[in-house]
Amino acid sequence: MPDSQIPATRGGVRLARGASPWLLPTVATAALSLARARKSGRWAAVAVPTTALAAGMLWFFRDPEREITQGRVISPADGVVQSIMPWKDGRTRVAIFMSPLNVHVNRAPLAGTVTSVEHIPGGFVPAFNKESENNERVVWHFDTELGDIEMVQIAGAVARRIVPYIPQGTKVEQGERIGLIRFGSRVDIYLPEGVDVAVEVGQATTAGVTRIDRS
Repeated sequence: MPDSQIPATRGGVRLARGASPWLLPTVATAALSLARARKSGRWAAVAVPTTALAAGMLWFFRDPEREITQGRVISPADGVVQSIMPWKDGRTRVAIFMSPLNVHVNRAPLAGTVTSVEHIPGGFVPAFNKESENNERVVWHFDTELGDIEMVQIAGAVARRIVPYIPQGTKVEQGERIGLIRFGSRVDIYLPEGVDVAVEVGQATTAGVTRIDRS
């Protein structure tokens, strides 16, 4: 089943595009082991961990609907603010760490046009580690009412795949889904000079809901 055809679950929560390579084999194995467990004790022993893994995958790849917050810049990711750092060019980098328990679908922080989507190969150390600066990543640039906005999706120790949903040249609405990072990871957003940060280190964020800038 193609990702675009993965159905929504009850309560308005659908499954993320890009989930199929991981989700479908896991669910199929769990279903097979459950079916055979009725006739075999060995399969019953297998059914427990495979079913638990399938349930975990379904939880990880959830993609809930969101009521998008009004604001200049909103969070592109669910997670916790890991750091807020001034940059030499006057911008401020807000880094959001995403654990495996978070929703991993990322959203556009502002409305605008995607001017570039660049994949940069690299390592896979834990995303909360300082050395994750050299991890595999996808660098986004958006042409917005605030000028150029840079956002970076960073792969972690377990996340070995970043899945952009849209190509360069696409016009996006604020809060629109733009990509997925599989498993633990990080998303950085660079705020232009003059834009004050409204979040604090350690604060939880929700993609499309938490406002990043202060009026």
